[in-house]
Order: sequence, then C-alpha cells, then structure tokens
Amino acid sequence: MNNRLLVLIAFIVSAALSRLLPHPPNVTPIAAMALFGGAYFASRKLAFLLPFAAMLLSDLLLAATVYGTAGLRSQPAVYVCLAVTVAIGMLIRRKNTVGRIAGATLGASVLFYIGTNFAVWAFGSLYPKDWSGLIACYTAAIPFFRNSLVGDVCYVALLFGGFALVERSVRSVREERHPAAQSA
Repeated sequence: MNNRLLVLIAFIVSAALSRLLPHPPNVTPIAAMALFGGAYFASRKLAFLLPFAAMLLSDLLLAATVYGTAGLRSQPAVYVCLAVTVAIGMLIRRKNTVGRIAGATLGASVLFYIGTNFAVWAFGSLYPKDWSGLIACYTAAIPFFRNSLVGDVCYVALLFGGFALVERSVRSVREERHPAAQSA
C-alpha cells in the first residue's frame, strides 16, 4: 500500500472517529468524508467503501455507547445521501478548486437536509403525512441545517486543506503523474 493511500485512509478514519467526540448537534464530518473520498480516492470502489465503512463503524460505536439502536432507523436515508455525496466528490476530482469544493459542500449540505428530513417526515411519526406536515418537518430542521452547514464547511476545510498541506510537504504522498498523461 502506498503512502498516499495510507494518508487518505487515515484522514477518513480520523474524521469518522471525531464523531465520537462531544459536538453540537449535526456538526459532523459525514458529508466531508464523502466529498473527500469521492474527490481523492483513485478507485471508485474505495471512494465509496472507505467513507461507508468508516461511517458504519462509527454508527455502530455510537449506537452501542450513546444513542442506542433506535437512532439507526433513520440511517438508510443518511447512507443514500452519503453515496450521492461521494458521487459529487467524484465530479470535482480532476479540478478540486476552492470554488468547486465550496459549491460541492453547499450542494451536499442541501442534499442531506432535503433527503434526511424527507425521510423523517415520510417514515417517522412526528409529523402528519400531508403538505403541512412536510413543511413543518423542514421548518423544524432549519437550526440543524445551519449546524450541518457549519460542520460541513469546517470538516471540508480540515480534510481538503489538511491533505493539500500534507501533499505539498510530503513528496511520497503526491499523486504520481505519468509523462503520457501529462502530455495529453
């Protein structure tokens, strides 16, 4: 296994483990791990597998120690959003400029807000299953969206910025560019 891959894995695992630390509600690395995985893992398989595995392990630890298994019922929607966010990360893979990363971060935050709160409304019992119930669900979730956006921005900055610093500082972590690929 090469140094670049080891560092990428360490970044994902570290982000997932940070979910176990005390934090404000929804200020988590979930979307950032998915964007980062999609943007940096050369293998599509690893781009999906590593963020999913890290998420699953941290979910199981949180279920066993903090939330219990009841919290796992809403996780399918989170994992669907995670998969779409990995795909968004793949879209910025070749040109991950600050603007593209910021746009992808905002898109991922909105996706999680819309997707997970729709699931709360559709599969939960807190809100009536009509238009007013859906609006009430999304309205009640606005403070959590703000926190998710803050978390996404902070964790994306840490992951993408931190990796960029490591890449600049450690030659063996830099992506290998083959002469044929450079001239194309």
